[in-house]
Amino acid sequence: MNDELIRIKNDMESFQQKPTSTAIPLYPGIELCYLTFSSDSFSVHHKAMPHIIQINYCKAGQIMWEMKNGNRIYLNPGDFSLHTMKACTDSVLTFPNGIYQGLSIYIDLQEVSVHSPELLKGSNIFETILPEKFCRNDSPVFLAGNEQTESIFSAFFNQPEELKLSYQKIKTMELLLYLGKTELTSSQRLSEYKTEQIRIIREIHDQLTLHMEQRITIEELSRKYLINPTTLKTAFKSIYGTSIAAHIKEHRMEQAAKMLRESEMSIAEIAKAVGYDSQSKFSIAFKSFFNVLPREYRKFPTV
Repeated sequence: MNDELIRIKNDMESFQQKPTSTAIPLYPGIELCYLTFSSDSFSVHHKAMPHIIQINYCKAGQIMWEMKNGNRIYLNPGDFSLHTMKACTDSVLTFPNGIYQGLSIYIDLQEVSVHSPELLKGSNIFETILPEKFCRNDSPVFLAGNEQTESIFSAFFNQPEELKLSYQKIKTMELLLYLGKTELTSSQRLSEYKTEQIRIIREIHDQLTLHMEQRITIEELSRKYLINPTTLKTAFKSIYGTSIAAHIKEHRMEQAAKMLRESEMSIAEIAKAVGYDSQSKFSIAFKSFFNVLPREYRKFPTV
């Protein structure tokens, strides 16, 4: 790898709160980095390097990319992206949750074209497939994860120390073979969201979390904010990382726990305050979330 890429990786390692490792050479021209950030954002400044392709995988947290057209794309757990290191020149990566964990694979097309891994010789993965299918005109590609990609990426983590490098090499080959055979479709690509769309979704989020006593349907929100129901659901999940139902339930349970600890309200009153018309339904939901019934939680608030 060239000096510019080494400098970028050194910057990233010094920025990480708990650097997990340095760059790991896998094959000539292919290196792996594990990333853990605890911050709101990270600025990347480097020369344009169209011959180097970077693959990013989000394991935990969230990363937001602002495109040159002003639109934004969110990588959530399981999602991944591919781009040349010309596309990310002078970019700012934002971590909306204040945390990010994942990995990056760097592929130097010039080097691997000369020293291609034995298993991939004659496959055209480095000559045409990666640069033309995924990085044409230096445009990045953002893809939703699926069962197969998750099986590949998850194996990069939590392996016995003596087997780590073997898994890293094998799974990198498997990932490249998967990319070689997959056909890009619109359903695989993550959506870009305009500033106005993001503003609407955040307004909806605020309404739901500030009025948890209300039960508002997707259809009602769609009519009120003039947004397609499908777009609403997919955009909300992209921006907040979970479905509307799961996200608001988490807020409801956390608010209920706070009320149990800090107020003298009855359990029935708390249930109503967080949107449950039945104390029994609330108790079932609370136990499924905290593994303890509300009355028990109140007795032992540190549980």
